[in-house]
Amino acid sequence: MSEGSLGLVAERFKVLGDPLRLRILQELQPGERSVGEIVEATGATQANVSRHLQILLRARILARRKDGLHVYYEIADPSVLDLCATVCDSVAAGLSRDLSTFKRR
Repeated sequence: MSEGSLGLVAERFKVLGDPLRLRILQELQPGERSVGEIVEATGATQANVSRHLQILLRARILARRKDGLHVYYEIADPSVLDLCATVCDSVAAGLSRDLSTFKRR
């Protein structure tokens, strides 16, 4: 893989490396949500959610649509859900191994 390609991959991981952004993706997994719905679900401020939505939008992970005064977001790149699921499964397996090791001591 070229240095440029590796840089793009690293940038994608960087975008996904924020807990609030991951929470936003989790909230959008079932489908489209308004900014207000995302704010309510995450408990973050509207300004903070909007900032993170813009980062995800610029990375082409999300898409948005306006309907009157409301803006709705949805996942534009479903491969990020597969990536997140793989990482979550790996973390869960590691925690399970750690717990088993701890119980044996």
